[in-house]
Amino acid sequence: MIEALVGTGLASAAGLNAYIPLLVVGLLARYTELVPLSGGWEWLEHPVTLVVLGVLLVIEVVADKVPMVDHVNDVLQTVVRPTSGGIAFGAGAAAQTVDPTAATAADWGPVIAGVLIALAFHGLKAVGRAGVNAATMGAGAPIVSTAEDGLSLGMALAAVLAPVLGLVLALGTAAGLVVLWRRRRARRRAERDRAAPPG
Repeated sequence: MIEALVGTGLASAAGLNAYIPLLVVGLLARYTELVPLSGGWEWLEHPVTLVVLGVLLVIEVVADKVPMVDHVNDVLQTVVRPTSGGIAFGAGAAAQTVDPTAATAADWGPVIAGVLIALAFHGLKAVGRAGVNAATMGAGAPIVSTAEDGLSLGMALAAVLAPVLGLVLALGTAAGLVVLWRRRRARRRAERDRAAPPG
């Protein structure tokens, strides 16, 4: 059960920012005893991996705050965020097993679950962001992006340190993204109705 909570929180965080949960797992594994990586996941705590993830995080953080560039970034991240979610779920769940050495990177169930969870969060995020950009003419992008990064970090840390809280944050974030998506659909429907010729 703990494995599923940890994995779900990490994969949800990856749907908002691909690199934050991987860095959280890698850094905690390298510098603490909280995340004992094994079973083929040790590469996440290697210094080269951490540096590469850090550089990619900086690029994503900057790109995601620039209107129009954030849309291109979301398109590119359609592959990256689910992949990150699968890795984060697999590594995080494996680190929480009673016998971490029994888990291997070839355990595809957690990886596939992570991919699907991150893909769902990514899709909701991308649609919600498009609505925010349209409503604010792009001015809301940096604010919303910063909030998404904070949520991703909060969910990733909570997933490892307090898995139930991580799940609560993930569910709350999902609910918020669904609300944004529904508002965007309603706004589009209203715009179409106004633009339609009478009769």
